[in-house]
Amino acid sequence: MPHAVSIPSPGLQALILCGSGSSFPTFTSNPDENPKALLPIANRPMVWYPLDFCYRTGITDITLICPATARKAIEEAVNTNPYLTSLPLPRPAILAPEDLDHNTGTAEILRLPVVRELVKSDFIVLPCDLVCEIPGEKLLQTWMVNSASLPSVLGAPISSGSEKQVSGGLGVWYETKTALAVKKEETDFIATTPLSTTSANTRPKDPLTPHLANLVYSMPKDSLKDLTEDKNGLPLRHGLIRRHPRIRMLTTYRDAHLYIFPRWILDFVQENEPLENITEDVIGWWAKAGWQVGLGEKLGLRAILGAEEKKCDGSSTHERTPSPQLQESEEALGPGVAGHRRASIAGSTRDGDGQSEADDLVVPPILAYLHPPDESAPLVRRVDTAQLLLNVSLHLAKLPSVEEGGAAVSAFAHNKKVSYPEGVKTRTTITKQDSLVGDNVTVEEKVAIKESVIGANCQISEGAKISQCLLMDGVVVGKNCKLTRCILGKRSVIGDGSVLVNCEVQENLLVEPTTEDKDNKLMSSEGLEATEEEMQEVLQDMDDEVQATNELVLGY
Repeated sequence: MPHAVSIPSPGLQALILCGSGSSFPTFTSNPDENPKALLPIANRPMVWYPLDFCYRTGITDITLICPATARKAIEEAVNTNPYLTSLPLPRPAILAPEDLDHNTGTAEILRLPVVRELVKSDFIVLPCDLVCEIPGEKLLQTWMVNSASLPSVLGAPISSGSEKQVSGGLGVWYETKTALAVKKEETDFIATTPLSTTSANTRPKDPLTPHLANLVYSMPKDSLKDLTEDKNGLPLRHGLIRRHPRIRMLTTYRDAHLYIFPRWILDFVQENEPLENITEDVIGWWAKAGWQVGLGEKLGLRAILGAEEKKCDGSSTHERTPSPQLQESEEALGPGVAGHRRASIAGSTRDGDGQSEADDLVVPPILAYLHPPDESAPLVRRVDTAQLLLNVSLHLAKLPSVEEGGAAVSAFAHNKKVSYPEGVKTRTTITKQDSLVGDNVTVEEKVAIKESVIGANCQISEGAKISQCLLMDGVVVGKNCKLTRCILGKRSVIGDGSVLVNCEVQENLLVEPTTEDKDNKLMSSEGLEATEEEMQEVLQDMDDEVQATNELVLGY
């Protein structure tokens, strides 16, 4: 589908983080040749979706950050994949630092010297697995307006002595309990408070502001479970309750990992080396510093923000975008997140419970956009498991095509439901209202394809029945096969007469004829060994982290 950037550039940069895809062991057993960013979602490479979001927002200064070993595969795709080459120019830059590997934390990426040198303005961070239909320009407008950007233009009053204020940030969370929900999907525990009524009423209205709130507490649900079991309850500081008596707690929302950051956050990450991840650490400690007395000082925010105020005065050596400012009302400055996993910082602030004398350090806010769960709302979803890959692909397959008028409904509409109708023989059944069939696909007679996505260059033999399946490029399905809720990796071959239900098939794998299997991952012995090795590395990392936490918190 052709694209055009028709809105002015907002002056921000975008960083798209392209991880290894350890949550897709069946399809990324060789992450250097088959990185997660190139897995197909509804026949488009995964990274197409965050790129499309950036271009729709007007952002063209885009950098894909990936491990050095994955650079070749991603670079080749950016230059040759028809979906990626159809995106607007300029094409995204690719940054593959030698000291970045598959275990590097997202905050550690922001700490890399090459990344710090690259980012010269406020910026957006996105994961490569985010499918986001929200109009990006509306999200940026919400950030600017509700952080009191350009108050004289927008008609919002300026607080006394606040001419040199510093940008805040904004993150996106979405409800997981929707039609796309999967079992055991990762969620976060978040607590929010409403924006200041007075300050909110002075701002121009936009469709996203009603869903905006202050974030005061956030952590993954598994961390919450560990914490409540250890403490026999949920520990909330008295200072938080005094500062924010109106708290709304949510347990089914998930962090989209879509953040609008001021540039000073790079200095914050640099000065606090224990911070490893953006979601669990950076957002948490930054927000918590907004209400816990003394924490901002210990995190070095006075020096960081003081330097930023001088930059806003015109003395910065960096190129600056129009910088949104703090909210006018002190009540709107109190978001915070409890990040118990960084006990090395928490231990040094146990006396900062909001009971000592007031801290005059004003910390810019981190706000949360809580995407509504309505069926009519734009799609926002992380796609980081195989079941989500299937569910989201099938959901997008139901969108009307461009030739059916779908372009007016969604930016994700395909030109046609069946890209190569010449390859489809007569006496076949393809339910076009809920299916996608890619380029150069051949479909023999007596085939039935229902609610499925078929990738380019696939071959479907006579009598095959395919329902609620995702076939990646180059798959061969034998005669009279029956496939239900399966994901077939690139160039895999399913032998004649096979019956598979709820199975994943590794790329390039041959499934023997007449195979019957259910609820299984079909992989080669090498793939299984690689998966076991990855799991051992993950378990070892978890053990090391638990030990480090015990040493810091419990003293042993």
